[in-house]
Amino acid sequence: MGSLFGGAFLIIIVVLAVSIFLHFVPLGLWVSAISANVSVGIMSLIGMRLRRVPPSRIVLPLIKANKAGLDVSVNQLEAHYLAGGNVDKVVDALIASHRAQIALPFERAAAIDLAGRDVLDAVQMSVNPKVIETPIVSAVAANGIELKIKARVTVRANIDRLVGGAGEPTIIARVGEGIVTTVGSSESHNDVLANPDDISKTVLDKGLDAGTAFEILSIDIADVDVGRNIGAELQTDQAEADKRIAQAKAEERRAMAVAREQEMKAYTQEMEAKVVEAQAEVPHAMAQALREGKLGVMDYYQLNNIQSDTDMRHAISTAGKTDEKHPTPPVK
Repeated sequence: MGSLFGGAFLIIIVVLAVSIFLHFVPLGLWVSAISANVSVGIMSLIGMRLRRVPPSRIVLPLIKANKAGLDVSVNQLEAHYLAGGNVDKVVDALIASHRAQIALPFERAAAIDLAGRDVLDAVQMSVNPKVIETPIVSAVAANGIELKIKARVTVRANIDRLVGGAGEPTIIARVGEGIVTTVGSSESHNDVLANPDDISKTVLDKGLDAGTAFEILSIDIADVDVGRNIGAELQTDQAEADKRIAQAKAEERRAMAVAREQEMKAYTQEMEAKVVEAQAEVPHAMAQALREGKLGVMDYYQLNNIQSDTDMRHAISTAGKTDEKHPTPPVK
């Protein structure tokens, strides 16, 4: 009975030992590498396990690169994996560039991948150019007519400028700026409608792909639509603004005139009050003159006669005007 338990325990120990050995020593990958004539040492595979690098992520791309005729070492692939790169995609990009006869060393491909760009897509774009469609660009010609233009930009990836080069948004923005500048320098929108190719030629001559990760092959105008008459709208808005300014100034002058009128009325009433005040002083002055002997009795009566005559003339003239305004009704 004891020997039976001892044999079972020994079998368990052996199974655990084999499992641990196979975990640290991937014999299957090592055999695959040997059969593909790829020199990968068993100690290298064990070292990958200890460095927490999945051996399959290194060995399988290495086999693929070796079969494609690329000179890539285990250390290069492992270092790129430890740096956070995508080893499989880099190897695929190297194979594609090798088939397309594009000079792409492993260091540059790894740098492109670590920069966050899709290196395989970049190689494919170098072989098969990509068409970027710009959004509708609104531009105004010199005569004030708005044109809505849509363009298609054919670009090819520039491998040498992928690291540090600007992306598609920069290309779209520069093309839009070139379209606005070209249309704005045209005397009439009819010139643009008659020769839309002039936009493409002018924009291409500006070298818009400088500092970008792409090379512009062509710029084609896909659609041109006539929009609003911006110049007329601006003139209308300016005329409306001038009208409002003139109305405001006229209202200001009217208010000043009303204020001046009220001021003059107050001044007139003030002067009339002073006249009444002065007239009230006349009897006192005459009484003072009589007391002091400076005015005789005959002079006083003569002055009264003149005043009475003046009042009579005033009454007669006032009565004539009153009759004209209110005529006497006819007797029935």
